[in-house]
Amino acid sequence: MNDFFRRYLLPGFVFESAVIAGGYATGRELVEFFLPAGPWGGLLGMVVGMLVWSAVLMVSFELARVARAYDYRSFFKLLLGRGWFLFEIAYLLLIIIIMAVMGAAAGEITHSLFGSPKLTGSLSMIAATGLLLFYSSATIEKFLTLSVGYLYLVYVVFVIWSCIAFGDRIEASFAAAPLGDNWFKAGLTYAGYNVATIPAVLFCIRHLSRRREAIIAGALAGPLGMLPGVLFYIAMMGFYDEIGAVVLPSAFLLAKLQAPWFEWAFQIAVLLTLVDTGVAMLHAINERVAKVYEERYQLMPQMLRPALSVALMVVSVYAAAGVGLVDLIAQGYGLLTYVFIVILIVPVLTIGIWKLRQPTRIQSSITL
Repeated sequence: MNDFFRRYLLPGFVFESAVIAGGYATGRELVEFFLPAGPWGGLLGMVVGMLVWSAVLMVSFELARVARAYDYRSFFKLLLGRGWFLFEIAYLLLIIIIMAVMGAAAGEITHSLFGSPKLTGSLSMIAATGLLLFYSSATIEKFLTLSVGYLYLVYVVFVIWSCIAFGDRIEASFAAAPLGDNWFKAGLTYAGYNVATIPAVLFCIRHLSRRREAIIAGALAGPLGMLPGVLFYIAMMGFYDEIGAVVLPSAFLLAKLQAPWFEWAFQIAVLLTLVDTGVAMLHAINERVAKVYEERYQLMPQMLRPALSVALMVVSVYAAAGVGLVDLIAQGYGLLTYVFIVILIVPVLTIGIWKLRQPTRIQSSITL
């Protein structure tokens, strides 16, 4: 990777890879958050979410750069002081929920593509994620970059094809449907739980050396993270009156295109997003543990990285089976959204900015 890409675009690509599986890979999340506001209201809500992401990421990247806090334990000690562990509890709960959703999705997709048992798909996702986490941060950066590049290509083709196939329906929906209510709240709450993936990006902030780089990288990360979702949402508006009742909007739209080969290409992209998000979020756990080893003047055992991650994924799959996936999503996402607004978004945009204006406070916070 050249320096420009590594400093300005890589953080946004890593953020997008962490967000997508829990944010809009199937389209159902977009329906839940934005469809009630209508076509235009939904897009306005997504703009709100994007702006919140960019604002929080700009401050977070600069805080992490100045303090050299490249793992979330160090970062939240800086931000929340002795209350840093509150984020860790919430982050672990979020990982369990997201991994449970991803395991179920991987099972469904592999079953539809290959006819294999759903458990096989879930276990394959766990194995692929664990294997990648055995490798270094540099290898993970390259994998996430390549897979996100493929993802962007698929989503661009998807929206162009949708516009050609049922563009008149998309245009009619935007022209006829009124601007709905609560689009601002939808954007804020959507940003709330997704921005919790910031720890997944911290490891690549090592490449940033100046404030200007951190600010630009953070500003770009919001649009880079939201663009595929915007494209997906526009395509869904071709069936605005029907899509709300559909469990998997992606499968619904692919069936309307009547192109089995593209369905394969899209489903492979979705499978990649599941692995991407798993790798990004679990790598943040590994970096946090590695920091503890470093403080003790030791190296984290290489095999502990995939072992720890696989253990968390197995717990997540069992949680989904025991609690019920629907209840897990409905209750977990709703509560954690507001938790992350309180312990992440508000502190970053208040305490974070205050500390950046008084650099000596950053150093004193690190020693806590």
